[in-house]
Amino acid sequence: MRDLNYQLKTLCRSNRDGSYATQAQRQRMLDLISNQLHELGFRAMSAQSLKPKHVEALIKHWQDANLAVATIKNRMTALRWWAEKVNRQNVIARTNDHYGIPDRQFVSNVSKARVVSAEALADIKDAHVRMSLELQQAFGLRREEAIKFVPSYADRGDQLTLKDSWTKGGKAREIPIRTDAQREVLNRAHQLAGRGSLIPPNRNYVQQLRVYEGHTSRAGLSKLHGLRHAYAQQRYQELTGLPCPAAGGPVSTQLAPGQKQTDRAARLTISRELGHEREAVTAIYLGR
Repeated sequence: MRDLNYQLKTLCRSNRDGSYATQAQRQRMLDLISNQLHELGFRAMSAQSLKPKHVEALIKHWQDANLAVATIKNRMTALRWWAEKVNRQNVIARTNDHYGIPDRQFVSNVSKARVVSAEALADIKDAHVRMSLELQQAFGLRREEAIKFVPSYADRGDQLTLKDSWTKGGKAREIPIRTDAQREVLNRAHQLAGRGSLIPPNRNYVQQLRVYEGHTSRAGLSKLHGLRHAYAQQRYQELTGLPCPAAGGPVSTQLAPGQKQTDRAARLTISRELGHEREAVTAIYLGR
């Protein structure tokens, strides 16, 4: 292992900022960044030697590779974290605009919904991973929430209660149990987990996350955040009687005044169920 890779790994282990998933993702990104710096000709670097020329070379490399704006911005977040931890904040510009990185386009009327078929689920050989995927699909859970899920705690009969320690930003929330299909998934989750979580007793969260990533990758499953998009779009149709704009429904300018009130109420409900606080964020899932 090169010095920079080792030092960044040590830096990550010494600074446990964010959820386990965030920590694991950050460490993987910084390891990749270290490898890319080496490939770009920056040899014998240490964690303390980060300079503007390194940042600019990385950004040019990513832009030349036509990486998605969201991917580049996530890597910039990791770079800024690294710079902060070694007191080198000034080597990175305060805004991404400085580097010509455009804003993400949050509002899109193109659906990103995804469904995992029964055949695809059958290709997942780990029962705990398979159950986490089913919960993501049935309730719009984030991956971390579905891995840490404890059925005996969460199942309150007519709703799920998610612990703050499972959720992004530490926001506990409730999700209604509305359908027989959801109840059937929960019953099987109880049978599998008993009084525990969907992390087997011989593993911790990070280990189970790696198992999840391995099994889903081998099954050819990707962009599984799209399961939340599918949940949001299904809920919108239930609450309004219309498909959302991203699924081919009317856009906001085509709605009558009464429909606009229904649209806003539905979006607020869906935002809460997904673990957000703002109505505006639903445009990512539903379009506008």
